[in-house]
Amino acid sequence: MKNPDNAIPFTPATTAARRYQTVHFLNSVNEFGQLLPDIGREAAFAGRSNAGKSSALNLLTGQRQLARVSKTPGRTQMINFFEVEPDRYLVDLPGYGYAQVPEAIRRHWGALLERYLRERQALCGLLLLMDIRHPLTDLDQRMLDCCVARELPAHILLTKADKLSRGAAGAALQQVRKALKTDYLHATVQLFSATTRQGVEEAHARLDEWLGY
Repeated sequence: MKNPDNAIPFTPATTAARRYQTVHFLNSVNEFGQLLPDIGREAAFAGRSNAGKSSALNLLTGQRQLARVSKTPGRTQMINFFEVEPDRYLVDLPGYGYAQVPEAIRRHWGALLERYLRERQALCGLLLLMDIRHPLTDLDQRMLDCCVARELPAHILLTKADKLSRGAAGAALQQVRKALKTDYLHATVQLFSATTRQGVEEAHARLDEWLGY
């Protein structure tokens, strides 16, 4: 099967696009105690294993191979740190919700994710990716609950927006916005497509805000 990222025209135009094009892999960890020193500013990416997280990270950094894109969900099994510049990082969190991952690993990932979201002081915001056709699952809401517990900003990317008509995508966006107003006041949401590049500038602006640009 053809890699979906091959069709994406990576042509940086904005200042943010050029800035994130310099992002490079720094380290992978599987335990809370292995994290980088808790200093600087971090923006994390989280989402279900089939939400298109790797494709989004690659598109936002203008790099086809920064994060591995796989036909098999659940390949991101560690916390991956990418350096934008000293003391500014993007953090790729393990995808969650993949049924074929052994139960012990799912429990470990879940505990690690929740502790990272609740305790990491360098974390300034969470980009939470959801398939626009299946938003706000129980596990997505669990991630948002962790953000609420420490008043951490969360910005939702409704991915694969190109899979719906313009009207249906807009209706899904409004539905999620309405749900957020009830329980998740620190969360915002936008449409996003790694195929058409929809929403890239808005997502860059959110990352810039969190990383202090």
